[in-house]
Amino acid sequence: MTAVLVFPDILFTGARGRLADLASHYRLPVLCPDRTYVEAGGLMSYGSNRIDAYREAGIYVGRILRDEKPADLPVIQATKFELVINLKTAKELGLDIPPTLLALADGVIE
Repeated sequence: MTAVLVFPDILFTGARGRLADLASHYRLPVLCPDRTYVEAGGLMSYGSNRIDAYREAGIYVGRILRDEKPADLPVIQATKFELVINLKTAKELGLDIPPTLLALADGVIE
């Protein structure tokens, strides 16, 4: 089976609904970088938690506003990742998601 893998890029973020519509039309599963794509109709996502990333960005901004030098701030990588599965999309594609994978998911959209 052919599938679509969407990389985290601003090019795709604004078009995630259109991407989901096209994937549905052509009956293609879409693997996405985050939950918002799955909520729009993608099959599943595995990626960093966007809310945590925004929180970390806010902390960085606060540190810079308190006169810390940006060059002195450590590089922080994501530590929390989440798996989200859209069962409605899976059903439309005729895919059975194994119960073990569903049990591992952080979010299931029905």
